[in-house]
Amino acid sequence: METDGFVRRRRMTAETTGNDPGVAGASAGAEVRWLGGRFWGVSESIVGSLTPRIGGETELQTVDFIRNAQDAQTEDSEPDYEGLPQGASTSTHMLAGAVAGIMEHCLMFPIDCVKTRMQSLQPDPAARYRNVMDALRRIVATEGVWRPLRGLNATAVGAGPAHALYFASYEKLKKTLSDVIHPGANSHLANGTAGCVATLLHDAAMNPAEVVKQRMQMYNSPYRGVLDCVRAVWQKEGPGAFYRSYTTQLTMNVPFQALHFMTYEYLQELLNPHRQYNPSSHMLSGALAGAIAAAATTPLDVCKTLLNTQESVTLSSLSSGQGPSQGQGQGAHRRISGLAHAFRTVYRLGGLPGFFKGVQARIIYQMPSTAISWSVYEFFKYGLTKHQHNKRRKQHMEAEM
Repeated sequence: METDGFVRRRRMTAETTGNDPGVAGASAGAEVRWLGGRFWGVSESIVGSLTPRIGGETELQTVDFIRNAQDAQTEDSEPDYEGLPQGASTSTHMLAGAVAGIMEHCLMFPIDCVKTRMQSLQPDPAARYRNVMDALRRIVATEGVWRPLRGLNATAVGAGPAHALYFASYEKLKKTLSDVIHPGANSHLANGTAGCVATLLHDAAMNPAEVVKQRMQMYNSPYRGVLDCVRAVWQKEGPGAFYRSYTTQLTMNVPFQALHFMTYEYLQELLNPHRQYNPSSHMLSGALAGAIAAAATTPLDVCKTLLNTQESVTLSSLSSGQGPSQGQGQGAHRRISGLAHAFRTVYRLGGLPGFFKGVQARIIYQMPSTAISWSVYEFFKYGLTKHQHNKRRKQHMEAEM
């Protein structure tokens, strides 16, 4: 199906030189090249030698077989990455995914800090916020301008490899399963299944970074830095503490990612049926998919935050005999030990509303977060794949000459 579209686009390009469709295609290509060139300029240091920029006009015009400026524009405007006969390589998916993950988490980190604090079951009176903007304003005013960024370096280190595995495994499994379940067409079952498996790999790489990040984000966090936090957790709670919330993370993220990927692919069918590189459709689909999945899985996220942070005030309340646990004695609740324990604790201290603490911050975080992730991922996948395709084509032309 995609190959037929690729062949049709090439035939139309060859037959309509100088006609309106060619002019429209060149104009659209120029717009994409301008946007891509600006974005690629900012990201150039990350991909290093994999440039030239997506616009690529200067380099393409130096090739002997390009006769004039109009031919150069036509060559630049096609083919888009989804139409390339050999598709994107696994290394392309991994590099594009790593860049997307790092940018997503770094750009949205201050909101993530607010989300973590607003999910606290019994926050300090100085850390009770009305909404996201009130939280950001008060954190900056009382704790310093850099406070919302504490733990960012741990997140950046974890997000790169986690998202590289995440996108590469998703793309591979999606294609393999779709060919089996629904050959030649999109399969929602394949998308959801691929998203679940990709989540297993992503969370295995990301969970330790998540533990460190959330402990440093809490109000009055006692850790001086990332290494101090890692050392303290390892010595006091053992290495298992870095994966204490892993099963909860999977319990939350498997349905989250299944819903996320299925919604994204469904919206792409509606907004971008030809699966061309279309930044606006990638951004809108990603934002809506993230919002829906985030709202549905907030109760599990609250439990995950409790397991990761082991809130001292909450543990003290439980140990002092509040609620049904009265009389169990001091120290009976030194740790929140698992998902069932976390669920009971949230319900005991917050009731049903406790499961939706921070839902506003979570949706506000996830909407732009998934929009950024998909936009950056699709952009780099497009750019790197097109660069590789043009390089192969140039080598082939040189070999023929």
